[in-house]
Amino acid sequence: MSFVLEKVTAREILDSRGNPTIEIEAFTSDDQMARASVPSGASTGSREAVERRDGDKKRFGGKGVRDAVNSVNTEICGAVKGTDVREQRQLDNLLLALDGTENKSRLGANAILGVSLAAARLAAQNTRQSLWRYLGGLQANLLPVPCMNIINGGVHARGQGADFQEFMIAPHGAPTLAEAVRQGNEVYQALRLLLLEKNLSTAVGDEGGFAPSVSSNREPLEFIVHAIEKAGYRPGEDISICIDPASSEFYRDGRYHLHSEGSALSAQEMTDYYAGLMDDFPIVLLEDGLAEDDWAGWKYLYQQLGSRAELVGDDLFVTNVKYIRRGIEEELASAALIKLNQIGTLSETLDAVALCHQYGWGTFMSHRSGETTDTFIADLTVALRAGHLKTGAPCRGERVEKYNQLMRIEQSLGNNAHYAGFQTFVHRG
Repeated sequence: MSFVLEKVTAREILDSRGNPTIEIEAFTSDDQMARASVPSGASTGSREAVERRDGDKKRFGGKGVRDAVNSVNTEICGAVKGTDVREQRQLDNLLLALDGTENKSRLGANAILGVSLAAARLAAQNTRQSLWRYLGGLQANLLPVPCMNIINGGVHARGQGADFQEFMIAPHGAPTLAEAVRQGNEVYQALRLLLLEKNLSTAVGDEGGFAPSVSSNREPLEFIVHAIEKAGYRPGEDISICIDPASSEFYRDGRYHLHSEGSALSAQEMTDYYAGLMDDFPIVLLEDGLAEDDWAGWKYLYQQLGSRAELVGDDLFVTNVKYIRRGIEEELASAALIKLNQIGTLSETLDAVALCHQYGWGTFMSHRSGETTDTFIADLTVALRAGHLKTGAPCRGERVEKYNQLMRIEQSLGNNAHYAGFQTFVHRG
């Protein structure tokens, strides 16, 4: 079995929002092949690695990726030929050097990441191992709590409804991942019936959650608690709530503008607002509670709420060790969101997770709103013992396939499988 990379090829495919993205196939010298596709975000941090788009308004409204595809098929293919797919860091460093920019803007993070992931999958395949076992070794047996985005707001609901982008449920009281998926699905279906009873829309947003028109950011939380109870579970004991306001999206001129409620709050007032929500609802995780450039606000947020919930930085840290290290040193949060395409290579993602775990931080693995059916993040979550994963509602094929892959992994582990449960949300304040 050969481990020598012979060539990489790329094509333009469509993601779950109907936008173009890139798919990579990597081949060894004995014609073994593995494939990977790259997702795309809707609400993105300004410090993220750059996704290369063509800008040709005559094709896909400028969102085509033919230039990134061409980079893979020519320059990248020539550079990586002859490398060993088992030497992931060596390959990724070669790609970084080839690009030569800090933010991967020349070749594009989408092109670079696709090659990085396809090579890793090819290495696993040719060592006759599952991807999660290849990346994680024998210690890869922790199944994550699935944090399901069952109500979409903000840009994920195309500006209709709540200001907050994601209202998630975390079935942490389940005995297994498979049971957690079942419980989450039952709450999702109960929520659908509740919304229908209120004559509210059950159309779904980008991540499969419902996107009803509501008058506040509290109303979705009330619906979710009711749905948990209607499904036969105990809010806060069996199933809790995680929220991702994506607050950079409604932060302007030093204030947080909650349009659904007609208010504009300072960082301190926004923190008090979250504290009130935590008083009234079983919230165990708050992601991007404040904006990506509000460093002083984050420090206050952590001082006030760090002992009450896991505080996760997404746009603040963008899966980058430089910013995660600053967060650790300044005590700004207790966890980092981990998105492969924010940073652009598998090796850099592994470094971000390792730094978090070194200092006792949580790692919250995440999809993007523009997804494909690629299940790499499901395997990676188990491999890195991340403990919790968000990949949307139990609805839409590109979301459900990640949950299905986790259930396959759990079944293959048998008695060695361990479900993360509530301990993944242990507060670090």
